[in-house]
Amino acid sequence: MEQSNCIAGMDVTRLDRIGDHLQRAYLEPGKLPGTLTLVARRGEITWLKAQGLRDVERGLAVERDTLFRIYSMTKPITSIALMQLYEQGRFLLDEPVHKYIPAWKGLRVYKTGSHPQMLTTAPERPMSIRDLLTHQSGLTYGFMNRTNVDAAYRSLKLDGGPGHTLDRLIDELSRLPLEFSPGTAWGYSVATDVCGYLVQVLSGLSLDEYFAKHIFQPLGMPDTFFTVPQDKLHRFAACYQYQPGDTFTLQDDPQNSAFAKAHGYLSGGGGLVSCIDDYYRFAQALANGGELDGARIIGRKTLEFMRMNHLPGNQDLPGVAIGSFSETPYDGTGFGLGFSVKTDVAKSQTNGSLGEYGWGGMASTNFFIDPVEDVLMIFMTQLIPSSTYAVRQELRAIINGALVD
Repeated sequence: MEQSNCIAGMDVTRLDRIGDHLQRAYLEPGKLPGTLTLVARRGEITWLKAQGLRDVERGLAVERDTLFRIYSMTKPITSIALMQLYEQGRFLLDEPVHKYIPAWKGLRVYKTGSHPQMLTTAPERPMSIRDLLTHQSGLTYGFMNRTNVDAAYRSLKLDGGPGHTLDRLIDELSRLPLEFSPGTAWGYSVATDVCGYLVQVLSGLSLDEYFAKHIFQPLGMPDTFFTVPQDKLHRFAACYQYQPGDTFTLQDDPQNSAFAKAHGYLSGGGGLVSCIDDYYRFAQALANGGELDGARIIGRKTLEFMRMNHLPGNQDLPGVAIGSFSETPYDGTGFGLGFSVKTDVAKSQTNGSLGEYGWGGMASTNFFIDPVEDVLMIFMTQLIPSSTYAVRQELRAIINGALVD
């Protein structure tokens, strides 16, 4: 093999299979509008390619500086922000959430009935801050369409919408029951939005101000925000909704998007828009143990703690999860403080390493960091829901197949 064909111990010809695969399997058949994929190893970008369209209706191509709704890829950023405050001694993980949100002291657990007439019971123990970070809180999402509790979230529009704010979310949740007693199960939820609220309470800054001061500015991330500025709107991708028959329709026009207007909902669970170079700087800081170009956003030991499996008895998600929704395949995957964590490579049925961590977003974006191989990947596209295609597993197979040393 020619040495010139390798970058950071990765075979570039083999990495080219990413572009070939995405073109053949997803772009030509019209399954995805466009993609932007970045692979890096040992702090060096080894492969990056934009393919297809960021806006099908206007015929605009995906470009390196395209802005994407990253949805739940906001969660690791919020989790890092909260753990920065943990490093300052501002809170402990086992402290009850109601210490910082007094109105939550009387939270109850759903038993039967429908909103607003629900019978409830007392939780086995109060919700802790760790329960929020690990999605073991008993909170839920309205879009789950699984229980009478998430139906209440939908009726109250707690997943976002006009006039929704973090303060309103916290207030409404104080009166709603939990789906399960904290710590007894794993359920994907608005918990990371609550983490964002705690960042505000503990820091005295609004979440957007905190992110800017303590993460975005230190790392050099000028294109990550809750609201797309007007002078950057031309770079904002359209978002699409999967339709039966492997087609898609426009879900969110960038010119009329709620993300393009001042909306007031600082969602730490899913509210950010970003570009691949910004998110790469965040991911590379994590891959480096919490630091990039002299700017440290989290301590090495704290990050090691965050990327441990925090599920009880070191179980994977199928052992503790309720429902079937998540941003990652369940088998062989645990959950840490803000990330999924691979606990069993063989059981996951996807090539990789123990301790690989990351997360994805509702519009099919995804990132992972493999600390064993010092590899990271960021994949950007805009198709809802994220469970439509198995692109993430396919990309892992190709990327790991390109490792040479």
